[in-house]
Amino acid sequence: MGKSKDSKKVKAQQPTLFTPFTLRGITARNRIWMPPMDTYSAFALDGRPGNFHYQHYVSRAMGGFGLIIVEATAVTPDGRISPCDLGLWEDSQIDSYRWIAQGMKDAGAVPAIQLNHAGRKGSTSCFAIRTDSGYVSPELGGWQTVAPSELPFGDLPAPRQLTVDEIHDIVNRFRDAAWRAMEAGFEVIEIHAAHGYLLSEFLDPLVNDRDDEYGGSLENRIRIVIEVADAIRSVIRGDMPLFARISATDWAEGGWDLDQSIVLAKALKEHGVDLVDVSTGGILPNVTIPTKPGYQVPFSEQIRKKADVPVTAVGLITKPKQAARILAKGEADAVEIGRAALREPYWPLRAGFKLGEPTDLLPYPPQYVRGAWRNE
Repeated sequence: MGKSKDSKKVKAQQPTLFTPFTLRGITARNRIWMPPMDTYSAFALDGRPGNFHYQHYVSRAMGGFGLIIVEATAVTPDGRISPCDLGLWEDSQIDSYRWIAQGMKDAGAVPAIQLNHAGRKGSTSCFAIRTDSGYVSPELGGWQTVAPSELPFGDLPAPRQLTVDEIHDIVNRFRDAAWRAMEAGFEVIEIHAAHGYLLSEFLDPLVNDRDDEYGGSLENRIRIVIEVADAIRSVIRGDMPLFARISATDWAEGGWDLDQSIVLAKALKEHGVDLVDVSTGGILPNVTIPTKPGYQVPFSEQIRKKADVPVTAVGLITKPKQAARILAKGEADAVEIGRAALREPYWPLRAGFKLGEPTDLLPYPPQYVRGAWRNE
């Protein structure tokens, strides 16, 4: 039996990789985005980006990515994953980001930034400070980590449990960092509530054993993420999209899972979050994750469908046709090209060529058009 005219019409209306995407007042020129990937390269240990970061992010903007999310940027000094992490915990850091945000924008990409608190996974080694254990002690420039509960991550030292007042302070720190990011010229803010860092530690019942308003029930465990979303939305412009990255599952029985993620996504949508960046894992050590090309896409598809919220898909998406199929099948609204973008900054331009897109419709810098991919 042949497909109906209606089904063909729906298929024809599905976006392609190079269809613009608008959220609130911001439009990305295409749906090929670069996710936040830590580079641990703030070598002065002051949270400020430098020449490397400018070259890293602006080169991908020139390479055709539609939206680029700057790596996990700490909202407090002890919220860094490592001493080499970026940070926006004080006003004096704002100016060091301006040229990067403007450089990405000048090259045609939407500049976004991810805000994070590392929680119990903080104070780990980086390029500038290497240790055999992977942990940087306070004597070497590290710090006492904090978390919802005093449960360590693997062999890292046990964190100190946060008080309720300290939780409220961290919510305010996310708010203040978002305001600084907006002042620096970023056009999208992403809340990092994935991969086992502080906000996702609150979410997960396997690592949050609190018995107050931030622990126990699902409503209590998602409370801090909702409060962060409200706090950020209260200070950024109304035309700025707000994203949230979540781990849709921790791949462990009795832990955070897809059903809870759908509840969280629905709540975030009600509190001003415009898109959910769907990833998985990172909350528990030594967990077997069944990785394969596109292994996280089913989670983004279900959250998109059941929470009725725009989503991105990420995770071993490396080939143009693979990425195009994800959009064509309605499994995500945009795809994020991570590690492939590290080895190929101009991935979107080659993808356009492979998919038969006309060269004049691809986001080539005018100076590079004469070197465009062609059948020659």
